[in-house]
Parts: sequence; C-alpha cells; structure tokens
Amino acid sequence: MSGVIVGFGVITSVVVIGYMLGRIPILGPGAKDVLTRLAFYVASPALMFTILARADLSSLVSTPVLASVASVLVVALAFVVVASVRRWGLGRGTIGALAACYVNAGNLGIPISAYVLGDASLVAPILLMQLLVMAPVGLTVLDLSAGDVRGVVPILRRALGTPVRSPIVIASLTGVLVSASGWTPPTPLMEPFDLVGGMAVPAMLLAFGISLHGSAFPGRGPERGPVLVAVALKSFGQPLVAWAVGAFAFGLDGGALFAVVVLAALPTAQNIFTYAVQHATGEAMAREVVLLSTFLTIPVLFTLTFLLG
Repeated sequence: MSGVIVGFGVITSVVVIGYMLGRIPILGPGAKDVLTRLAFYVASPALMFTILARADLSSLVSTPVLASVASVLVVALAFVVVASVRRWGLGRGTIGALAACYVNAGNLGIPISAYVLGDASLVAPILLMQLLVMAPVGLTVLDLSAGDVRGVVPILRRALGTPVRSPIVIASLTGVLVSASGWTPPTPLMEPFDLVGGMAVPAMLLAFGISLHGSAFPGRGPERGPVLVAVALKSFGQPLVAWAVGAFAFGLDGGALFAVVVLAALPTAQNIFTYAVQHATGEAMAREVVLLSTFLTIPVLFTLTFLLG
C-alpha cells in the first residue's frame, strides 16, 4: 500500500499549496481561472499527446478492459437516471455522471498500479478509454447543454464538430495517430511537449486547492444531493459493479479481478473539476465529489486489499 500513501501524499501537498495561494492571493484574484485555462488549453493537451504517442494501443482490447468499460457504463447510467428523475439538468447531470465514473488514472492510478498491483501499465487502458471516449463524449454534451443551438441539423453538426474543436481531444487523436503509425518521434521533438505537459497535473491541483478557500464543507451545500449520489457511486458502487461484472460476466479471478476492482476504486479525477469550471457548470459539485472521493479512497483500497488481495 505504499503506492497509495505516496500518491495521496503528493496530491495532498500540492492541493494544500493551492489552498494557501487562495488564502494569500499573491497570484491575483483570477489565479484559479488562469490555471484552469492553462491546464485545459495548453498543458493537458501536451500531456495527452505524449502519453498516447508512446502508448501500446493493443492494450485497449482485453477482457479486463471490457469489464472496466462495463462498470463505467453501469455507474454513469445510474447517475443519469437519478439526475433525470430529480431534474438536475443536462449540464449538471453530465458533470455528475463523469464525476461518478471518471477515475484518477494519471497521478494516482500510475503509482497505485505500480506499487499495489505490481504493474504500472495496467492503468494505461483505463487512461486511454477516458481520453478517447469519455472525455470527447462528455465535452460534447457539455457544449451542447449551453442550449444556444436549435434544430436537428445544427445540433448534429455541433455534436460532430465539438470533439475536433477540443484541444484535449485533438491532442489525444494526434497521439493515437502517431502511435498507430509506428513512428517514434525524435527526442528533441518530444521534449517541449514533455516539459509543457508536466504542468498539467500541478496546474489542476493548484486550481483545485485555490477553489477550496472559502468553500462550504463538502456535502452540505446546495449541491448536496448530486454530490452524495456521485460519491456513493464512485467510491462504493463502481468497485462493487466492477467486481460483479468482472467475476460473473467475464469470468475474471485472482490478480486480474483484483486489478479491475482496485482501478475502479480510484477517486474522481481532477479533470472533471477542470471541465466544470471551463463550462461554468456544476463547479461546486465537481470540487466536492473530487474531495470526498479522494478522502474515501484510502479506506476503500485498504478494505479491497484485505478482501481480494
């Protein structure tokens, strides 16, 4: 479990720095928005390009990946159903659905895969699925939820065009093309992307920490309902669904089943908070779900290790 402790220690330290920057506004009143835009438009695209350009795309096709995809679909659908019944709106419902199933596969998934599961590459398919499928779909729906487009043809045109206008999606698709081509870009060409991409996670964490200053205690504000539903699904529902689907639908057992369940138990990624801020939708909900699911992950992972490890 040292990977869990190290991963959470790093994340907590950077978030605390961000919180202090919120209390001592040396970066100015617009620091959170600037850092969010930096992550969304510049750093995250560079990071996604470097990851996918070096990825083994064949890892996307495997039984454990299919089990993970199934658990994501079940949990996302569960939140969508609740959001529809409660009439939380398309934008909030989309952010909530993403928060309930979009795991922190990068800065937490990698160390946990390495130290808990013994293989850092196990998280790569989850990361690829989120980048190539979940993010484009979610960003498209969020863009359409603005409601400034009317008519079937304009809506379809915008739905098809939104993914290719997103810098994160464009960078991800470019990385996939590079990987699929078999070409290995020279180091001098990749180093600028590595350097800029290295800002993505710190920028997101600092913006998240800044946003915590002056915020209400999570789970007690006006977003209490969506927050509690998303946290329950993310921290408890998704690992349970992953276990049930993996064991009974795909016949997984042993280390393969344990890996699927542990990866499903990862907390909500900070990317969702970035998307919420960028689209001015469900910002408080995303922030609180990320925070609460992160706090719950350590006991959940310890319990899973004891039961299945």
